Amino acid sequence: MTEPLLRVEDLRVDIDGVPTCDGLTMRTAGERVLVLGGPRALYEATCGLRPVVRGVLRIRGSAPDAAVRDGIVAGAPLDPPLPPKWSVLDYVMWSARLAGHTAGDARTLAKEAIALVQLDAMSGSTMERIAPHARRGVVLAAALATDAAVIALDDPLASLPEEIARSWARIIVQALGDRAWIVFASRISLTSPLAMNADDALMISSSRLDAQGAPAEIAAADRRFVARIHSAHPLDALGAKLSERGARMDIQGAQVLLDLGASVTTADLLAMCAELEATVVEMVPVARPLT
Repeated sequence: MTEPLLRVEDLRVDIDGVPTCDGLTMRTAGERVLVLGGPRALYEATCGLRPVVRGVLRIRGSAPDAAVRDGIVAGAPLDPPLPPKWSVLDYVMWSARLAGHTAGDARTLAKEAIALVQLDAMSGSTMERIAPHARRGVVLAAALATDAAVIALDDPLASLPEEIARSWARIIVQALGDRAWIVFASRISLTSPLAMNADDALMISSSRLDAQGAPAEIAAADRRFVARIHSAHPLDALGAKLSERGARMDIQGAQVLLDLGASVTTADLLAMCAELEATVVEMVPVARPLT
């Protein structure tokens, strides 16, 4: 049985001693995966850039350091500093060399990777002379040139204008080809080529796996709201009724977070509130990573 691309059990990852991911458990089910809403530290831990404080993190069954060392995974971080005087070819070629390839093989792999991200014409250009979005192509080419089996990308469409983001996503999908990949992102458009080509998406919030499945199915099934509910009585009874139907309610100060799930409609919620003499005065859908 093939190991999943990514397996996480009770994972804790810290930044400066503070947990940014604590207790996360999940397992990917596809070969082209979106991990949405999780902390950046999860990407960093996957690529061996940040230590695991507690729990298990495995890429194709290997711990991150071993996965990087053995050519199982390579990362394409978001906008890392690049040496301004290096050419595109130099940077990508050195990535291949550092992955253990000989000078001749590294040059061949670098040229192939640069062609895949459609930067052939810029191969001799220095980093300081290419556009910011083209630098993301260089970083992806550097990951591809390692010849790793799995490519992990850190929010590759972040801050890009919609038209450029769509074009870049299309290039990413074409460049990755049949290779397995994991895109870690805060959010992504459902019509992005990345979402359209993904076969598994995992939604994370507060170190908890909220949903998993095909991107379109998750987006269609989204049933989360932020509400304000006025009642002369505690809302515990409403929470119990929702729980009986498979829905969840979480009171956070004056706001109520509702996850109605698949079995409770908004009409059902209003009927429950009327029965308990409670009034929904405001209810707004929660913005989700798949939009």
